[in-house]
Amino acid sequence: MTDGVLITGARSGFGLAAALDLAQRGFEVYASVPDLAQREAVEAAAAARGVPLRLLCLDVTDRASIEAAVSAMVAERRTIDGVVHSAGLGLRGFFEDLAESEIRHVFDVNVFGVMAVTRAVLPHMRSARRGRVVIITSAGGRIASMTLSGYCAGKFALEGFGESLALEVAPLGIAVSLIEPGLVMTPHFTLHRGRARAATDPAGFYYPWFVQHEQMVDEILRAGRVTPQDVARAVRRALTDRRPRLRYMVGRRVKLAVLLRRYLPGELFERLYSRQLARRITRPATPARGLSELSLDAVTGAAPGRAVEGARRDG
Repeated sequence: MTDGVLITGARSGFGLAAALDLAQRGFEVYASVPDLAQREAVEAAAAARGVPLRLLCLDVTDRASIEAAVSAMVAERRTIDGVVHSAGLGLRGFFEDLAESEIRHVFDVNVFGVMAVTRAVLPHMRSARRGRVVIITSAGGRIASMTLSGYCAGKFALEGFGESLALEVAPLGIAVSLIEPGLVMTPHFTLHRGRARAATDPAGFYYPWFVQHEQMVDEILRAGRVTPQDVARAVRRALTDRRPRLRYMVGRRVKLAVLLRRYLPGELFERLYSRQLARRITRPATPARGLSELSLDAVTGAAPGRAVEGARRDG
């Protein structure tokens, strides 16, 4: 029987890219979106690629929605061979500019949402004595950055959850993998930048630093070569490798930063990375003029208004 995989957050970005990639390679993909009103874009992308996708409504913050989606998949297949956690939100801003409600919302989706869906699928995997749990985290779950204190806190939590869960379920024939991409050009950085409300106030203390960091991120995105399809390939490896790894880093920049942190003495890494970052943001040679207006079309070369495959609304 063909392996069946449930993907959360498949409306766009990494989730959609993974859904299309896996379907093209023979997986039976259950692509979920929080609102079926969003299914049109997913169906259009699948039709353009010429692959079948089964659409489910799944809101990772709604337990009833999760149970209904998992039950629908199990009713058709009797089991779930894999789950890919892609649903997520971004949150940008210095900590003092982050409202508690904004941080809680990000944790509800990025952390507790992953836990809730995992809790729903594990009994079926445990019964089958096999399964793969793939969690798309972030390089921000390994190395934190300015303006991302709320977001990175959630991604660090996911890293700890995934590492602990992997130990708990390995004896049951279930593997857990963490996918760790760096900066990838998607609508997370254009249409859905995920800025905290107070971070965009020009009168705010941190505003000059915030816009400077946004300018730096834009420069990295413009020069970047990593795509959502690269992340999709890492997801596929986590689902198909005979001995899946716990962590799959995506992007040379991410791998270099993690290696430097692992092998350099702590203080030296701080001087080379963290302090240089802080200096570039707080004492820039060329001050940024305002909030980023980065366009996905400008970076990808797509015609204005054209939908770009692999776009996502979250980090």
